[in-house]
Amino acid sequence: MLSPARSKRTIFAFLALLLVLSLFSASRTNLRDKIPNIGNPDKDAPPPKPLYKPDPPPPPEIKDNFPLAAGAKSPKDLPPIPQWNRPPSTHVKEETPLFIGFTRNWRLLQQVVVSYITAGWPPGDIYVVENTGVMHSNKDGKLTIQNPFFLDHHRLTKILGINVLITPTLLTFAQLQNFFTYTAVEKAWPQYFWAHMDAPIVSDEEFEPDGHEKETSSPFQSAYARAVEVLRASMAPTYGTPAGPLAARWFAYDRLSLVRTQSFVDAGGWDTLIPFYMTDCDMHERLWMKNFTIEGAAAGKIWDVDTALEDLEILYLRGEGDDPSPDNKNKDPPAKNSWRYKDILHRLDDMQRAKGDRAEGRNTWQSRQKGGQGEPFYRDSDGFEKGIQMTMDLGRDVYYEKWGRGPCNLREVGLKDGDQWRLVKDWETGEAQRLRWKEEEEERKKKEKQGESS
Repeated sequence: MLSPARSKRTIFAFLALLLVLSLFSASRTNLRDKIPNIGNPDKDAPPPKPLYKPDPPPPPEIKDNFPLAAGAKSPKDLPPIPQWNRPPSTHVKEETPLFIGFTRNWRLLQQVVVSYITAGWPPGDIYVVENTGVMHSNKDGKLTIQNPFFLDHHRLTKILGINVLITPTLLTFAQLQNFFTYTAVEKAWPQYFWAHMDAPIVSDEEFEPDGHEKETSSPFQSAYARAVEVLRASMAPTYGTPAGPLAARWFAYDRLSLVRTQSFVDAGGWDTLIPFYMTDCDMHERLWMKNFTIEGAAAGKIWDVDTALEDLEILYLRGEGDDPSPDNKNKDPPAKNSWRYKDILHRLDDMQRAKGDRAEGRNTWQSRQKGGQGEPFYRDSDGFEKGIQMTMDLGRDVYYEKWGRGPCNLREVGLKDGDQWRLVKDWETGEAQRLRWKEEEEERKKKEKQGESS
């Protein structure tokens, strides 16, 4: 039986517990009443509305930069290509497909396509890979030139005479590169070329061999003819030995590239986990680690630009006359290395210089167009660019995780094929690295001991 003192304490404890439970229940009720009104204490006020960013200014009007082609009914309506820049009447025995990837900016794409045609590349060998993600909207003529993803299928295929391949969805840069290689495998092309859509080319009409060129000794050849000579030398079975078999030849760094298809297959293709920037470092370092060879080459003059010539007809013209008026542009007899040719070089030099000097960055051209509202697959231009930039950042992080370091010079610090995903990051503490090395040394000794006992 409880003593009177203990009995009182038990009663007080029980009453205290009831008080606590009562207060807790009241607080839960009050909290439940308040939760729906957080951020809106006035129950009668209208619900909050989304807060939008300011509307962007109206985009500038985009005008086509090849008016003559816009009005042409067939390739015959275009100016003739100067005789010395025309492709051979009979195709060379080698396959010379040229891939040009496209996502945004029709004016730049049309410029690079016309530049390759007027530099001697057979139109039937040029393949624009439409990587817009709009399915058949361009093929069916449903997008306008104001849309960043606009591409004129009729112009490219029926007037300029080239080919267009459509990717089934929007691919990253790494995926697009693998698509090039896959297409070459499907078509049994032992090699292929690919070019950047912002890198126009012009045959070097001032070229004189100085004896240092591996592939050519002719005083002048079109850019295409010189590229074919590079191809012939590069695809010889012994080329690259003893350094290693050929993987690629780079023209003007890699503004134009010649790829040996099987080399890229043997290297495992491009790493699609690294979608944009740094994926080239990863691919090329792996090729070198596998003892493949990548060398420079020359075929013509190639620029890196972010704007387009206002009228691409000038790429066809080579008159020597002194009258630059529009009425005279097709009356001068064609002449190699004429003032018209030098005018093209001057314009492209200025355009390249302007791109390099642009304070906001070299590749702002990719998000310059803002139109296309209401058209199929419409994407907000600024939002699309933001998403691409975020994906680029993710790719850089993947590269750093894969190789344990940031720069491209993987081999210079002793890395080799097979080190991927196995490295302690070089920005981690020295203690973390020493611990990893100690664990590896202990594991090695353990295996050696097991080997001796067996």
